[in-house]
Amino acid sequence: MKNIKKIGLSALAGSLVAFSANAVEMGVSGTAEVTYTTNGGNQTNTNTGNAWGANNSISFSGEGDVGFGTAKIVRTLNDNVSANWLSAWQTLDMGDLGTLSFDAVGGGLEGTTAHDDILPTAYEEVWNGVSGTGVVGAASNDTIGYSNTFSGVTLSLARTDGGTAGSSDGGNDKDGSTSSISDWHLKASVPYVEGLTVAYGESTTEFALTGENDDTSSVGHLLYSTGPMSFGYRMAEFSDGTDGANGTNVEAYAVAINVNDQLSVSVATQDTEYDVPSGTNVTEGVDAINASYTVGAASARITLSDSDNDGGATSAKEEHMEVSLVLAF
Repeated sequence: MKNIKKIGLSALAGSLVAFSANAVEMGVSGTAEVTYTTNGGNQTNTNTGNAWGANNSISFSGEGDVGFGTAKIVRTLNDNVSANWLSAWQTLDMGDLGTLSFDAVGGGLEGTTAHDDILPTAYEEVWNGVSGTGVVGAASNDTIGYSNTFSGVTLSLARTDGGTAGSSDGGNDKDGSTSSISDWHLKASVPYVEGLTVAYGESTTEFALTGENDDTSSVGHLLYSTGPMSFGYRMAEFSDGTDGANGTNVEAYAVAINVNDQLSVSVATQDTEYDVPSGTNVTEGVDAINASYTVGAASARITLSDSDNDGGATSAKEEHMEVSLVLAF
């Protein structure tokens, strides 16, 4: 009798394993990248040192029907063992009910962080290497997300309670979160104007300490594409809740052109006005040129950018160049 029970349980276990294997699609992808990066300008952090760098990454993913939606998990491993160089996230697509997500680290799936700069570009954002987005949002620190589309308008929500990214199951950050961040973002195509898209979102940082005011940031885009050309306008604003603290206002423009199936180029400019409550506001100016050439699984990319009044410091200059060769497999 015991042997019969064992045979029955073994058969059941085998059928469950076979069912799981059939229900889930597993995949592995990866990239190998070599870069040559130089810095310049008159700042102390613009030394180049060894300009060569490299990174190999492997991404494991699994996707399948779980009965009430399609679940997907992704884990990416890189050469650098730091958590900042990893990604781990999962989503649950429930059809008309929308998509739930949990971003442990590195996904940047929802909220204003996922849409902080969606201007057209051939490679990097205009501010890469010399400035910043000017947007604060719910980043990849154990962030819960949700997205859905209603009558052509896509809603993206995100919330994180701060702490350390990637807490293990059954764990927490132990020291307690000092703040929480909540985001919302909307994106829609404009009716009767083919190729025109508008987007806008806001983020609020609530601090746990009594008497500390909330920080807020917002970001909006106007995007237009026609044929091989794409145009974009971006505005962003950050307000520090602390009385007398600095804030920033950002305006950026970009144009990208697909010259052919292999070559893309783009130019962009960004102005960031730094509020100085006790003096005169300072505007940082950033310009960038990007290009990308792809043949099969290989891509050669370059970005050239420079800034004046870098970081809101008058007469501060910074320059950045990055050449990248990446192989995807």
